[in-house]
Formats: sequence, structure tokens, C-alpha cells
Amino acid sequence: MKSRIFLALLLIGGASAAHASDTCSVSLEGNDAMKFNAVNIDVPKSCANFTINLKHAGKMAKNIMGHNVVVAKTADMAGIDSDGMKAGLAADYIKAGDTRVIAHSKVVGGGETTSLSIPVARLTAAAAPLSFFCSFPGHATMMKGTVTLK
Repeated sequence: MKSRIFLALLLIGGASAAHASDTCSVSLEGNDAMKFNAVNIDVPKSCANFTINLKHAGKMAKNIMGHNVVVAKTADMAGIDSDGMKAGLAADYIKAGDTRVIAHSKVVGGGETTSLSIPVARLTAAAAPLSFFCSFPGHATMMKGTVTLK
């Protein structure tokens, strides 16, 4: 009986450890209806780096309905978005050298995926409300959410 209880505890502990290692990343999807499948991303402070895996679940090409993910202070979103429109698709709608951007991915089209890795220390150093959004022209009004350090 004791060996069964020990085995059960061992299996439960192993499952928790495997799950804990998965918390330093998140899968995010964007679609042709200009929507992300999440409105908040929780980032554990215990992670050294945090990865966002972006999948464009739609079918449209990136020059028509492309998506990226940008992480920044919430107060900087509008300026980053405005400057990104001027930068164009070739620059992934991000102004070159924009220090307001904490991290960003490339723009992907239907069926494509991309990832970005963010040092959690950069998120902590921002010390402000943080957001994620798509900087493709016109998308940030609908494709946005919060980033929460936990």
C-alpha cells in the first residue's frame, strides 16, 4: 500500500515538474478576423527568458492580413504603431532602432509561425503596465492584450 502511495506521489510530482518547465512560453494565434486567441499573457518572474510562439491560423498572405506580436509599455503602443506603419512590411511594421519596443516578432501570413524570446529582466525593468499587440496597420485596435508578470 505504501509503495502505491509513493508511486502516485512520484508520478504527480513528475507531472508538476514537466508542467512547470512549460510555463516559460505561450502559444498565441492570430486569424483572418484580426483577433488573437488571448487577451492576457502571464509571464512568471522565475523565468530567465519567456517565449511567445505566434501562429497565423488564417489563410491570407502577410501583405494583406499579416500578423506579428510586439511587447511594449502600454503607454508606448500608439507611438510604436504609428511609427511602424511608416516603416512598412519589409521592417515588420517596426521603426528601426525603436527603443520603446521590448520585443517583437516578424510578420507572418496565413499558416505561418514565428517565435520571439524575451529576457524577463527586460519586462521587469520596464516597471509599467505592459501590453502585446499586432503592429500591422489597423490591427492594434483589435489585436492587443496585457502582459502580466507573476
